[in-house]
Amino acid sequence: MTDEAQNPPEALLDGTVQIRNLSKAFPNVQALTDVSMDIRPGEILAFMGENGAGKSTLLKILNGDYQPDSGTITLDGQRIAFSNPRDAHRAGIRVIYQEPEIIPGVDVAENIWVGELPKRFGLLHRRRMDELVRQNLREYGFEDILPTHLMGDELSSAQRQLVEIMRALKSGVRVLALDEPTSSLTDEEVERLFVLVRRLRDEGVAIIYVSHRINEILRLCDRVAILRDGRLITVKPAAELNESEIVRLMVGRELSDVFQRNRAGAEREVLRVEGLYSNWHDNVSMHINAGEVVGFAGLVGAGRTELAKVIFGEYPRNGGRIYLEGQSVNIRRPDDAISKGIGFAPEDRKREGLVLIRSVLENASLAILKRLSWLHFVRRRLERSIVSGFIERLRVRTPSLEQEAGKLSGGNQQKVVLARWLAAKPKLLILDEPTRGIDVGAKAEIYRLVDDLANEGLAIMFISSELPELLGLADRIYVMQNGRITGELSGASATEEAVLELAMTEKTSTALPGSVTPTLEGSTL
Repeated sequence: MTDEAQNPPEALLDGTVQIRNLSKAFPNVQALTDVSMDIRPGEILAFMGENGAGKSTLLKILNGDYQPDSGTITLDGQRIAFSNPRDAHRAGIRVIYQEPEIIPGVDVAENIWVGELPKRFGLLHRRRMDELVRQNLREYGFEDILPTHLMGDELSSAQRQLVEIMRALKSGVRVLALDEPTSSLTDEEVERLFVLVRRLRDEGVAIIYVSHRINEILRLCDRVAILRDGRLITVKPAAELNESEIVRLMVGRELSDVFQRNRAGAEREVLRVEGLYSNWHDNVSMHINAGEVVGFAGLVGAGRTELAKVIFGEYPRNGGRIYLEGQSVNIRRPDDAISKGIGFAPEDRKREGLVLIRSVLENASLAILKRLSWLHFVRRRLERSIVSGFIERLRVRTPSLEQEAGKLSGGNQQKVVLARWLAAKPKLLILDEPTRGIDVGAKAEIYRLVDDLANEGLAIMFISSELPELLGLADRIYVMQNGRITGELSGASATEEAVLELAMTEKTSTALPGSVTPTLEGSTL
C-alpha cells in the first residue's frame, strides 16, 4: 500500500469524507478488510478492482444500504453512520448505480422532484416544477430533455442517468458516486457525461467513479483507488499510472500472461460461409476450423453482430450458402442452429442472453431442455447434475444454483451463458463481445476458457471491439466494413495498425441500405 493510502494528509478540505479501518463481512465472505482512504471535494476518485474486490460493498456502505462491522466514516470531521439511504441523501451523499433508479411511466420533472414535489395551496405546483427542471437542464447543457418526457422509451440510457444526477444535484449533493455509468452509452453520450462530471468536480462536488474501462479512468480521474479481495492495495494519482500497471495492481499479474494461444488447430472445417447476402451483408465468405479461435474485427456498424445472427438464424439470409462440417444447411430459426450444434452468446447478455428473474440453474439448462425432459417434465436431478458440473468448471461465484441470474455480477452472468452452451456440446460457439462490461480478472478467466475450449476442438467465432484481446486470442482475424469482409490476417502477425487499416479502408463500396454509418470503437483492456 502506498504512503498516501496509509497516512492520508492531515490538512483536509471541508466536505472531505474520511474512511478509516472499514471492515465488512457476510456469511462465508470477507467483503472489506481495514480499508482507509479520503474522498475529497473537487476531485474525481476512481474505484477499481475485480468483481468481488469490495467496490460495491464500499458504495453500499456510503449509501446507507449496509452498515460496516468496524471502522469509521467522517464528513467535515464529524462521524457519520447511515441506517438507510435516506440518511445518506440528507448528508449529501448519493450513489447512482448502473441501472438508474427511476419511476417508469412518470415524467422527467416528477422523477427529479420525487419526494419533494413543489406545492402551492397544498396542490402540486406543476408550472414551478417544470420551470426549475427546464432551468437546471439548460444550465448543464441538456436542452434536448424536456420536463414532460416520460421515463421510458422516450429517453435513452444516458438521459435516464442524467435525470438521476439532476435529482441528486437538486438535493445539494456533496459526494456523488457513479457506478459503471458508461456501460450502455454511445461514444457521444460518454463525452457529454464526462463534460458534466468535470463541471461538477470544478464546482466542488466529490466524485467517485467506478468503471472497468481503464482508458476512461486515465482520461477522467484525478486519483485511482485499487482494491483487491476486499483490501485497499493503493491510492495513486492517475497521472502516475498506465493500463498495464493498473491491471497488475488489480489482478496481481500482467494481463498479457493469460493469452496462451498454444493451439495447433485442425484441418477439419466446421463452418464455411460462401457468398452470403442479407439485409446487412454483401457477398461474405469465410470459414472456421475445429480448434480455431477466429476473430472478427471492425468499426461500429461493420456487420459483425448481424453476421453472427444470420448464421444463428435470428436474422434472415437472402442468398449464399452455409456449410456445417461440409454439409449445406438451411438455418431459418435459432432452433435450427441449436439442433445443428451452434451456440451463440450475444453481446447484450441481460436482454438477449439471460432470463434475469430466473435461477442460475434454469438459465444454464435452457439449451438442453429436450435432453432433460421425460414425458414433458424436466428431470430435475439430471438437470442439477449436468449444470452443477459446468458451474463448477467455470468457477461461477453464486451462493447456490437457485440464485437469480440478475443478482450475479456481469462476469458471472457471462459465465452462466457460457455454461448453457457448454452443456449443449456445440460444434461451433459464437461469442459476441464476451468480455464487455466485466472486470479484468473475469476477462482473464474467459480468455483461459476460450483457449481451453479451442484446445478441446471447438470452433469459436470471436467478435470483439477490443483489439488487444483479438490480437492475443485469435488464430486468424477477419476484418469487416459496411457488411463486407475487407481482409484476413494471421493472428500471430496481426497488428492494431493492420486491423484498423482494413476496418477503415475505402476499397469497399458505400454502406448498404439500412446499415449504420461506422464510428471508431475504442479499444480498451
